[in-house]
Amino acid sequence: MTTSSDLPIPPFEMRQLVGPTDISAFENISGDPIFGVDTCRFDTVLDFGCGCGRLARQMMLQRAKPNLYVGFDLHPGMIEWCQDNLTPKNKNFQFHHHDVENAYFNPGAGKPPLRPMPVDADAFTLIIALSVFTHTIEAHAAYYLKEVARVMSKRDGELAASFFLFDKQYFPMMQDFQNALYINIDDPWNAVIFDRGWLEQTLNDVGLKIVRFQAPTVRGFQWLLHIRPLDCDEPAVLLPEDEGPFGRLPAPVPTTHPSYVGNKSSSAGRVQQVD
Repeated sequence: MTTSSDLPIPPFEMRQLVGPTDISAFENISGDPIFGVDTCRFDTVLDFGCGCGRLARQMMLQRAKPNLYVGFDLHPGMIEWCQDNLTPKNKNFQFHHHDVENAYFNPGAGKPPLRPMPVDADAFTLIIALSVFTHTIEAHAAYYLKEVARVMSKRDGELAASFFLFDKQYFPMMQDFQNALYINIDDPWNAVIFDRGWLEQTLNDVGLKIVRFQAPTVRGFQWLLHIRPLDCDEPAVLLPEDEGPFGRLPAPVPTTHPSYVGNKSSSAGRVQQVD
């Protein structure tokens, strides 16, 4: 039986890139399924944007471990860390580099902006995308939601994903083809907020629907949405108004360029202040 002491903890610099830096965020003391999802969903798990393996490590400590886990991320250093430190502890856990263009996490000339998910169709009972669509521009989000529908098990699949959402009716100057708000003029991927109507329609167009949700703990922050095929036995739900308390949850600001973290190649170890 795998225990927490058997599994390494990612270095601080990697934890800082994925959000929570406290080691407790990488633990699963109870051994219960993450997100409270039915244990049957953990047959085959796809972790889109797996980072340095926070959720993978938690699932390794679950009683209901995945029979197959595939994590992929565009940050090569974090993927290499997972391959070196987590896969040897459980061969059912695989990690792949999603080599797409990103100036901060995966720089380099000639990379494509998008790639298909590196897995077969209709293959995964649980797909996870935490802090992925919150950092994905509109056209890319539409592409990857279509990919989610392709790789999700048509019989019993589920997506657990986080989103920043707003209501476009409060922004009458927006065009019909504009459905996202961006907070950083230099890095649109920094945080992306989608119109909830656009998201519901985009999901419907690819054969998916929202069946459960967890509202933000701070108003305007992330919704955790559980999304399943249109013809599943759970009814679709409408999202209520965001009535969470006001507060602030800004992400940590890294002090080195994200692409240098865990990078053993030419730029590794060079310190660069991030504006």
